[in-house]
Amino acid sequence: MTVLERRDQPGGRAYVYRQDGFTFDGGPTVITAPFLFEELWELCGKKLRDDVELRPVAPFYRIRFNDGQTFDYTGDGNAMREQVAKFNPDDVEGYDRFYEMSRKIFEVGFERLSFEPFSSWWDMAKIAPDMVKLKSYRTVWGLVASYVKSHEVRQVLSFHPLLVGGNPFETTSIYSLICHLERKWGVWFPMGGTGSLVKGLVGLIEGQGNTVITGQTVEEIRVENGKAVGVTMEDGREIDADLVVSNADSAWTYKKLIRSQHRKRWTDEKVDRARFSMSLFVWYFGTDKKFEDVAHHTIMLGPRYKPLLTDIFKNKTLSEDFSLYLHRPTATDPSLAPDGCDGFYVLSPVPHLDADIDWKVETERYRKKIEAHLESTIMPGLSESIVTSRCLTPQGFRDDLLSVKGAAFGMEPVLLQSAYFRPHNVCEDIENLFLVGAGTHPGAGVPGVLSSAKVLERVLPDLPLIRPEALRAPTDAKLATGKKHDAA
Repeated sequence: MTVLERRDQPGGRAYVYRQDGFTFDGGPTVITAPFLFEELWELCGKKLRDDVELRPVAPFYRIRFNDGQTFDYTGDGNAMREQVAKFNPDDVEGYDRFYEMSRKIFEVGFERLSFEPFSSWWDMAKIAPDMVKLKSYRTVWGLVASYVKSHEVRQVLSFHPLLVGGNPFETTSIYSLICHLERKWGVWFPMGGTGSLVKGLVGLIEGQGNTVITGQTVEEIRVENGKAVGVTMEDGREIDADLVVSNADSAWTYKKLIRSQHRKRWTDEKVDRARFSMSLFVWYFGTDKKFEDVAHHTIMLGPRYKPLLTDIFKNKTLSEDFSLYLHRPTATDPSLAPDGCDGFYVLSPVPHLDADIDWKVETERYRKKIEAHLESTIMPGLSESIVTSRCLTPQGFRDDLLSVKGAAFGMEPVLLQSAYFRPHNVCEDIENLFLVGAGTHPGAGVPGVLSSAKVLERVLPDLPLIRPEALRAPTDAKLATGKKHDAA
């Protein structure tokens, strides 16, 4: 098997930036359901703990409202009831009932369905009664609001879809299972950062006699007689393959990597009609002092909740207010920054590139607004302590991470873009082509991506994925006439 990585180091969206003595995880920072990683290591005859140390994070999240009130979100039921009671004692009983519903949704939505391929209508028909019973036709917000009255508590129990690219007011309530998932398995952080998990996974791949090649951009998935037969690289070289698995953005895979004559279901028009997740503005920065009062994970909610999300997802406008997720990994692992320093990243959900926003103009203005907000609330003296900085914008999600419209999480996880309605793990039109990752079933987030690999394990035929040493130099004809496409 050969794994092709476009960037100069393995990891894809879990890229690691190193600058000025700081280590910044580029993407995922919240690790839940660690048993999925443990299974991978066990399949290779190894133990996860021998390569990666996971440490629990407590609280899971510190949620700060615009008026300065906080809610420490944890896996302890009694502690959560106390937090709920701070905002509305009458909501404690409703919270318990909501959590019980989250558990029931989890038992169906995660334990039964996240590892199913959903390749046919029959797969959907079989689970439809359960989905109706569990009110999956409702949105996350709608489900939460039916149990608790406090606006603050409703926000606390409904923000999770934003972690996987969804609007709580539009995303199917099946994503409410995350509340139980987090309590069941906790929230963890890998020492050394998420990059330590990437390093460990590469070790597993190479330990099985496989190859990881970095700096390799795929330009086209080659199709002959309705079958995927390999890939063509940006420089014209070809790799022949018995099977091709794409873990690129699924919309990019179909629209950019496969010629239109081979696609009947996922045509350019269908991809263009799809609803895409929001994008993200991410600012990575390091300080020459420590901010000990800042938790590992802080969610800073702005003055507006639904109206802000409407601006992001529907109006496609960059609002003057924002909500933020602040990651301080050095709260758990000080080695990610020089002695006496702290490393952070802060992200703000923003519209994808359908919005009329020139990020070359807006980047520094927006970054300064975030800096000023952090400094005036939970990080006094921030502006004078910054010693290193970099930003990722929606344009970077498109140009560097090759996401259609710069959407950070691919297609939006609404009901009609979930399960059977999401791009399938088995390509509908092309034999021997498979999809894995956030863009296919079951969706984004670390548990979702790893679950898509479990689905792949079920649907792949028992064949070598790529013939060893199948790399070929381009022919003169292909160099002269080959049409260049955007790469993935």
